[in-house]
Amino acid sequence: MVRSPIFGRRIHIAGSISGDPSVATPDAVAAAHDLVRGLVLSLVRKGANFVVPVDAEPARADELPICFDWIIWQAIRDGMASRPADAPTPLAVGVLHNKTEEQIPDKRLELWDELRDGPSVLIESAAKWNMAAKRMEVQARHGDILITLGGGEGVLYLAELYHDNGRPVIPLNLPLVEADEGSRRLHDIALSSTRSSDFFQVAESGNAHDWMNRIRFSSRIPTDKRVATLVDLLESLERPRAFAVRLLNPDHDDFGDVENFFETVVQPVVEDELGFRLTVIDGQQAYQHARIDQEIFEKLHRSALTIADLTGSRPNCFLELGYSMGRNLPTIVTAREGFDTPFDIQTFAGHHWKASGSVRERKKALLDHIQSVRNRPPMVSTAGLIT
Repeated sequence: MVRSPIFGRRIHIAGSISGDPSVATPDAVAAAHDLVRGLVLSLVRKGANFVVPVDAEPARADELPICFDWIIWQAIRDGMASRPADAPTPLAVGVLHNKTEEQIPDKRLELWDELRDGPSVLIESAAKWNMAAKRMEVQARHGDILITLGGGEGVLYLAELYHDNGRPVIPLNLPLVEADEGSRRLHDIALSSTRSSDFFQVAESGNAHDWMNRIRFSSRIPTDKRVATLVDLLESLERPRAFAVRLLNPDHDDFGDVENFFETVVQPVVEDELGFRLTVIDGQQAYQHARIDQEIFEKLHRSALTIADLTGSRPNCFLELGYSMGRNLPTIVTAREGFDTPFDIQTFAGHHWKASGSVRERKKALLDHIQSVRNRPPMVSTAGLIT
């Protein structure tokens, strides 16, 4: 069975509804709840993962929930049986805060206890912060794709966090808040043909603006069609970028080995095994910016992974490596076995690759190394004064 492109990707669905029934009618709220539930169930079947806050469940005067988090948790639980057996774990990252356990509504306690005590949920605590912004930063650190609906300033802040990390933002225009608030405001911005690709990019030269018009759902479009369209969009998104820092001078003595390593080992592992799109700025591709250095650092800044090979000891490689580490991006450092690097990459848990041997063995060695170090902490702690 062919894997979905969103297999293993962490989806973050965020937003809320207005407390004013004249702004968000009961019918509009019910339609949004149905959409979120149907979307989560479909994504679980595709092998996707999730980022979900664990919090209270405030309701309006008409008793309709204002937030979607517990609807998402229930749908995750209900869909577990349909999840692919080989889907990666955790199924969901649950982000707690300082009063979480006391604020979980009584009717959700049994559900939460089952999820919390099972193997499918990773609990991430933001308990030291009684600030919504800090909790959202924790959520955004774990998410791969943000989908917004309704909401207010918090949704705008989350969208900025995801955008700065080069991750897609899918804003929906459901009538859950005022037209100039939250996700509806984002949706209007993204409808501009010059801004759509700032929110997300589509694989195989797809058009983000066309997709924005497709997800401009009118009230007459049924829930199942909305869900199908959103899943199609998610599966059409450009894959997260892995940025290659490497020797590119064909006249250099080490170029042949480095080229062979990236063509036969790095690219298959990073793209086929890990699901990234490997990006190399070598002058052969179309540019989005007038200057090549701007092109390099724009793409590096918003990459999800850096592969930095030091073979050849080119100055630009160290500059780009330093930028990646300074951004606290997941960074894999490699060099050809026997190459004398300016510093011992073993102290950084680097990978010394072989220029000979079977491709299968070389690919396995790189994949094993990446899997072993992907979750290591950054070189410099960014913890604040309050710990």
